Amino acid sequence: MSDAAAPAPTPPGGSAGGPAYADRLRRAAVEAADSGLAGLIVTPGPDLDWLTGYRPPPTERLTALLITPGERPRLLVPALERPDAERAPSASSLSVTGWTDGQDPYAALAPLLGPKDRYGVSDNAWAQHLLGLQRACPGVSYGAFTEVMPMLRAVKDAYEVERLAAAGAAADAAYEEVTGLRFEGRQEREVAADLARLLLEHGHSQVDFTIVGSGPNAANPHHDAGERVIELGDMVVMDFGGLKDGYGSDTTRTVHVGQPTAEERKVHDVVREAQQAAFEAVRPGVACQEVDRVARQVIRSAGFGEYFIHRTGHGIGVTTHEPPYLVEGEHLPLVQGMCFSIEPGIYLPGRFGVRIEDIVVCTESGGRRLNNTAHGMRVVA
Repeated sequence: MSDAAAPAPTPPGGSAGGPAYADRLRRAAVEAADSGLAGLIVTPGPDLDWLTGYRPPPTERLTALLITPGERPRLLVPALERPDAERAPSASSLSVTGWTDGQDPYAALAPLLGPKDRYGVSDNAWAQHLLGLQRACPGVSYGAFTEVMPMLRAVKDAYEVERLAAAGAAADAAYEEVTGLRFEGRQEREVAADLARLLLEHGHSQVDFTIVGSGPNAANPHHDAGERVIELGDMVVMDFGGLKDGYGSDTTRTVHVGQPTAEERKVHDVVREAQQAAFEAVRPGVACQEVDRVARQVIRSAGFGEYFIHRTGHGIGVTTHEPPYLVEGEHLPLVQGMCFSIEPGIYLPGRFGVRIEDIVVCTESGGRRLNNTAHGMRVVA
């Protein structure tokens, strides 16, 4: 297995030219039926965007896409938003219906649902809307997408892998630039602001997080960059990412201000070895939990097992965290086209921490890294 730039996989239905919304809608209907569901109810958010390219704001007015196997997908929208819905990239594959203020939108959707059927519903559907549907359809049951169809967006086509690779390259460029700036004597939040600025300069439309943890703060995996002044001798964990062209970036590197101690080098080397071993374990058919086990075994063998306190990775796509999850107990096999982070870490409370993270895509022959900055200890000023 190699991390060389290999051709992006193209699972069935994939398209390198752009989002294949009609294919995605058909695939969602097939997967719903295979999961024993009567259909899917999709509300504004990443699922609706991924399936249709339609991005209305979530509001108290109900917008819902109903996908029923064997039928044309139906999009129910507030009447004042219908013109925008009819201009969505997927509009030719949908039947768009409007409802007006003063009408009960749940009553409009209810006749389209089987009276005692089970439907998958978007994870981020507002409780207000789900409760409204429950009142209108008391015999219908619902399951969250991550429970009933966790793999819906997990397998990426060639177009999506290209977008993720571009986002990863932009994040890499931001890292290369930020490490040329001064760290010592500046607050964590100042370095975080540099990272945010650089992500935007390199094409991101949205910055989601810029974690900068220095010294003892580096032992907190999700430290919020604060006012601590970075000092000579600090280990600094930088975890940052956002959205570029609708797809996520997420990478972590740990640098050192001045020359590290032998212990700090050892810990960094152990994390680097764990990250590499987990990467080499990636191939189709391997259970997600096995990648976690491989990384954890390296760290455990080095005597730091109790200090690796989170899963090894998570899926990424139109959201930063989505299935698959590389964690103990996840038996789902890796599939060609899945994209996920590999990010083991060691966190020594009150002292320092180390994490190294790349986004990786599962290819036919193994793993392909979408982040390609060096993994070795980088010394900054």
